[in-house]
Amino acid sequence: MSVDAVVLRTGGGGTQVLVHRRAAEPFAGEWALPGVLLGAGERISDAAVRAAGKAGVAVDHVSGVGQLVVFDEPHRDPRGPTLSISAWITVAGFEPADPDEVRWVSWDAVPPLAFDHERILADVRPVLADKLWRDLTFSRALTGPGFSVRTALEITQSLAGAAVDRGNLNRTLKRIAVRSEEPVADGVGRPGAYWRWE
Repeated sequence: MSVDAVVLRTGGGGTQVLVHRRAAEPFAGEWALPGVLLGAGERISDAAVRAAGKAGVAVDHVSGVGQLVVFDEPHRDPRGPTLSISAWITVAGFEPADPDEVRWVSWDAVPPLAFDHERILADVRPVLADKLWRDLTFSRALTGPGFSVRTALEITQSLAGAAVDRGNLNRTLKRIAVRSEEPVADGVGRPGAYWRWE
């Protein structure tokens, strides 16, 4: 059984996904999600963090981890039938040392990936969009302790893959976060609201 990590960060006008070039066969040199085989007695979350480490992500960059979806297509791996558990990992402050080997990509600019990793991303994107603002562990890990309304809008749109109603988003944020007293300038125009987690 393998664990494939969907490593995320806030940036680039929303969220970005980490891909790396595989060092070993099959698909050596091709872009892929970081993945590992689940060790005996190993928790899925620990394996996911270990997988992210293959792309250079240090443990102290990880802000959260959780399980997503199981993929059981029998022909997903040329080495034989292998179940894959996908997991989300949020990171902050990590920049790849060599963008030719590891890079952040937007959801809509993912390069061709090894195995069934393109399908994994296509299938987990709506799952993550649904978790956002509902699963507070995931939402806090992705945004950090505070975020502007513009960042919230960009994150939501990047995961949803479509435009989002700003009024509905603000109503959602009012239910789960605390609006800062001081507006924050985060672009051109009138300063936007800033939200903090309680």
